[in-house]
Amino acid sequence: MEPTALPACPVETTLMLIGDKWKVLVLRDLMPGAKRFGELRRSVGQVSQKVLTAQLRQMEESGLLTRTVYHEVPPHVEYALTELGRSLKPVLDAMQRWGEGYKAKNAANQ
Repeated sequence: MEPTALPACPVETTLMLIGDKWKVLVLRDLMPGAKRFGELRRSVGQVSQKVLTAQLRQMEESGLLTRTVYHEVPPHVEYALTELGRSLKPVLDAMQRWGEGYKAKNAANQ
């Protein structure tokens, strides 16, 4: 991605890269390690193959993950986070803590 194509606002840049629900869930599910496409699709949830493929391609182009093709029988593909992708862990951890707090507050109000 060209630096000139990035928004001036850093928050907007982050949202551009991971602002989609599926991208955040892919990041979450790849934090522990590499996964094959089918594993990733099952762990992410109710996402179509077409949408997940498009999201993975965008994340690969952004440098957040790598796609490794294994030429075996049967052939398979694995996805893994790059160092840049792993650097988003504190962001995901903060989102998790915030979500847990929100859920706890909501449960207390009911």
